[in-house]
Amino acid sequence: ENLHPFTLPHLKGFLLEQRAMKLLACFVFAFAATVVLGQQVGNYQQENHPPLTYQTCTKSGGCQTQNGAVVIDANWRWLHKVGDYTNCYTGNKWNTQFCPDGKTCAENCALDGAEYESTYGVTTSGSELRLNFVTRTPQGANNIGSRLYLMESDSTYKMFKLKNMEFTFDVDVSSLPCGLNGALYFVEMDADGGMSRFSDNKAGAKYGTGYCDAQCPHDIKFINGMANCEDWQPSPDDPNTGKGKYGTCCNEMDVWESNRVSTALTPHVCTVKGQTQCEGINCGDDPDHRYDGYCDKDGCDFNPYRLGDRTFFGNSSKFQIDTTMPFTVVTQFLTADGTTNTNLTAIKHVWKQNGKVIQTNNVTVGGQKFDSISDDFCNAEKKEFGDVNSYEQRGGNSVMGEAMDHGMVLALSLWDDHAANMLWLDSDYPKNKSPSQPGVARGSCPTTSGVPSEVESKYPNSYVKYSNIKFGELNSTF
Repeated sequence: ENLHPFTLPHLKGFLLEQRAMKLLACFVFAFAATVVLGQQVGNYQQENHPPLTYQTCTKSGGCQTQNGAVVIDANWRWLHKVGDYTNCYTGNKWNTQFCPDGKTCAENCALDGAEYESTYGVTTSGSELRLNFVTRTPQGANNIGSRLYLMESDSTYKMFKLKNMEFTFDVDVSSLPCGLNGALYFVEMDADGGMSRFSDNKAGAKYGTGYCDAQCPHDIKFINGMANCEDWQPSPDDPNTGKGKYGTCCNEMDVWESNRVSTALTPHVCTVKGQTQCEGINCGDDPDHRYDGYCDKDGCDFNPYRLGDRTFFGNSSKFQIDTTMPFTVVTQFLTADGTTNTNLTAIKHVWKQNGKVIQTNNVTVGGQKFDSISDDFCNAEKKEFGDVNSYEQRGGNSVMGEAMDHGMVLALSLWDDHAANMLWLDSDYPKNKSPSQPGVARGSCPTTSGVPSEVESKYPNSYVKYSNIKFGELNSTF
């Protein structure tokens, strides 16, 4: 089944924020201190969100530029003892002196500001956001990838209500080889990062707190304002992360997961509403309980290559979408009656490159033709591929539409995959099945590709660019 990215592999390589007074050359994460108890904020590095413009559009009034900004996820940040430079987390291990349990750790440790370009390889210019893959810091350590959120204000995320609307952006994936994933997606996080619901969270959206997704990831360092250090298991193959007792779940709309070889559009739904902490079976952990948890981890994916359209998307001019050049991706969220008052019925991509609008081709699944994600498409795809239909079991498009009514946060990221080498996106997966079996072939990358240590050493200068973000009425943004 598809292994979704935003679990353990997505959160690797987070660097501590280096300070001129103390060159702490190692990877750490941070949640910092004041005199109050809980998830704290430090004061060694000022937090300055990189500005990023976007546009809101109507058919009658055109598009209007909005001044926004981005914030890096809290898991990437320096975690240190309150009022001190000593790390609370180093490599993939907690400092047990400061973090014997979640509450004590939250009292003892502080989250600090970020140096976006020099430490994380994140830069903005007008409407463009660039995320570098490997960033060599001045202190000689490497940061791998990043995840950021679009801000409405200095302390709140921008909330998107997507139903009966469309979301558009330009993207450059020309430098992303097999094994990398430039992902743009929406998750049902709290607008304030959880501050109002959880009194122990003193950092909030300003410092990138409150993450959740449909994988119910266990590698989030702080959940609901408390450190996730209980029963922490350092990763055996990733030196920078691990898994705690708890996960954090929510509905997730993957508008874009891609490199220069393959792409997928994938909604994931959950039985819980909004960001929810999980424990045990409710987290749906592999291998025994993948389909027993709150969320649909596989999703209902529309990957043209996997669906038999092998000439639509790829890195040469022979493909309809030529990934050697930038292009525009439009995602439309269609409803039963063309208003926001009825159920979400279809999720569809429209493309534009070199001034030409390109429709997603019809694909044949189970004897039916589809060009978008509907409940009928999901049922046909799951049956055709022999996959568990956990998307429909948890409510399908109707539940995704409810999450959109609630509002969702935009996440923009670049990452590599320690769990499955990104084969679920761009190669044959699972590897123990024949690529001739329906649904196994997802892209043209070899099954030996995507090993993180190899892509990090061979392609450190890879990057993704997202730009010209637009949001508005259907057929108003392109």
